[in-house]
Amino acid sequence: MPDTTTEPIANIAEFNFLEGVKVVDFTQFEAGTTCTEALAWMGADVVKVENPKMGDPGRRLRPGQPDDDPYYFHVFNANKKSITVNLKSESGLALVKDMIRGADVMVENFAPGAIERLGLSYDVVREI
Repeated sequence: MPDTTTEPIANIAEFNFLEGVKVVDFTQFEAGTTCTEALAWMGADVVKVENPKMGDPGRRLRPGQPDDDPYYFHVFNANKKSITVNLKSESGLALVKDMIRGADVMVENFAPGAIERLGLSYDVVREI
């Protein structure tokens, strides 16, 4: 009898373990984006929220080519949707709160205290 514990999964994306799970993604760079990308590959609907002026910092790694996102960005953000929102405006904050209200998961990796200054602390989000 073959040892099935060592047999590779052909394509984990085929299983869609997280189909129907909605994720609001405020992550940047590798640590956070890797997490939310893994959720997306397992079937979650991940929407990445980006700054409207600059987008994700990973998009700017190729100066002089603004319409061509670098490979680095795609490696950590594949299989996600994306939206730009001004989190410092009332309408932007209201939009994001509506997104969170309909989501199952919110992920962020801002600097300590940043999410609280934006009005999206754990206590605020828990009440949404």
